[in-house]
Amino acid sequence: MSEEKAAKMIAAGCCEEIKIHEDLMKKVTDTLPEEEDLYDLAELFKIFGDSTRIRILFVLFEAEVCVCDMAAILGMTQSAISHQLRILKANRLVKTRRDGKQIFYSLDDEHVRSIIEAGCIHLKEDD
Repeated sequence: MSEEKAAKMIAAGCCEEIKIHEDLMKKVTDTLPEEEDLYDLAELFKIFGDSTRIRILFVLFEAEVCVCDMAAILGMTQSAISHQLRILKANRLVKTRRDGKQIFYSLDDEHVRSIIEAGCIHLKEDD
């Protein structure tokens, strides 16, 4: 292989020589989750791909709130907030509690906070 071609492959992130590392392959294939689990995880992370939903979760980090309060805090309509809360609830990221005629929302569990906090820490890391 010419030096020029090798340099192009390295720049593209490719190996110059194809060599399968059997011990590494076994370790990875033995621990790789099932395809359905990987799909479900990817779908979960898609939920975090909307800044409105992230804003809602940050509000819920601080308090259990009803849609009226959430709409006032975020400067949005109750309808828009309700739509996003339905998505968050369907994906088990928030839960509800009824108190008379009001429904209060809160984080489903502390894992939700951990996921967001891990993302924030990652974004603040220096390269």
